[in-house]
Amino acid sequence: MLFVTIVLDGVGIGEQPDADQYGDTGSDTLGHVLAAERPHLPNLERLGLGHIRPLAGISSDHSPESSWGKMTERSAGKDSTTGHWELAGLHLADPFPTYPNGFPDEVVSSFCGVAGVDGILGNKPESGTVIIEEFGPEHMATGKPIVYTSADSVFQIAVHTDVVPLDELYSMCRVAREKICVGPHGVGRVIARPFNGNPGSFHRQSDKRKDFSRLPEQLTVQEALQQAGVTTISVGKVADLFGSVGFDRTTKTGPNSVGIDVTIREIVSAAESGVPTFVWVNLIDFDQEYGHRNNPGGFAASLEEFDRSLPSLLDALPEGARMVLTADHGNDPCTASTDHSREYVPLLYYGSGSQVDLGTRSTFADHAATIADYFGVSYLCQGSSFAGKTP
Repeated sequence: MLFVTIVLDGVGIGEQPDADQYGDTGSDTLGHVLAAERPHLPNLERLGLGHIRPLAGISSDHSPESSWGKMTERSAGKDSTTGHWELAGLHLADPFPTYPNGFPDEVVSSFCGVAGVDGILGNKPESGTVIIEEFGPEHMATGKPIVYTSADSVFQIAVHTDVVPLDELYSMCRVAREKICVGPHGVGRVIARPFNGNPGSFHRQSDKRKDFSRLPEQLTVQEALQQAGVTTISVGKVADLFGSVGFDRTTKTGPNSVGIDVTIREIVSAAESGVPTFVWVNLIDFDQEYGHRNNPGGFAASLEEFDRSLPSLLDALPEGARMVLTADHGNDPCTASTDHSREYVPLLYYGSGSQVDLGTRSTFADHAATIADYFGVSYLCQGSSFAGKTP
């Protein structure tokens, strides 16, 4: 038995009814990108993307090869951690804290005290590449860490590894996670962001990045699978969003192309082993490279890249396997905002033997219920399985 979930990070499919509460009225990631750029997506089309809703350039004049629908986020928030936690069966009544104006003085002073530093630089939401160019020279001169955030619920610490050793950076992040980023300031992730190079040509050391995540406070579906003897595998950043809770093996990846190659290898390996396996994949480029940077052309090209990979992904699936294509939130590159957007996410469910309209699901947690149902694992959540739905 094999179940593969691929999260197309940030690929929303239209505003939810509560989008106005998040400042996202009018957001429509897929709708706007497809209308503006008209990417060629024949494989997503044949799976049934155009059956979910009308989309520019995507036909629905055929019988789709997968079941189709869309899912509604019920949790408070619109960040990656919230979306993935709900996909894993958890609901957040209160959003993770975010800091559009930077961290308050009490957080900064407490962090300086426990980290043993004289002060920090930055303290604002910013792109990591931008903030290290802005504050990198002063950091090298003073040794003060660069602390910043983003639209997500994150506390990020950037240091030049010639100035602050990597172990010291990790130690700062660990004490921030354990002593500062708790209670009302319990952000989703504390992230170590090491870099090197010289002013004007700094380079982030992505391979040395380390996430210190807030841990789930309830049982996730991947933990339930583990307890039942199902092998659980994370590809990309999924495990980072759970503090690695519930995963037997993790492979971090960079661009989507690498994530896709790793996913195919994991599918083939699972098929050969015959061991019941759940593979959960996050493809980050849509969100990180193009949504946050308001680049619809790059977003469209990334969709085309994924579409070209679909035949290889589907061909690798053994008989009886299932695959879900979905997202964790929107990130519309065609609006003025560079933030995530409160949107429905697409749902394409492949391999069930019947192709049906799954409708508008009331929660992302239907994904967790479906996985548990497929493996025959008992798991209590607020979602409903679509695994056995028939015409």
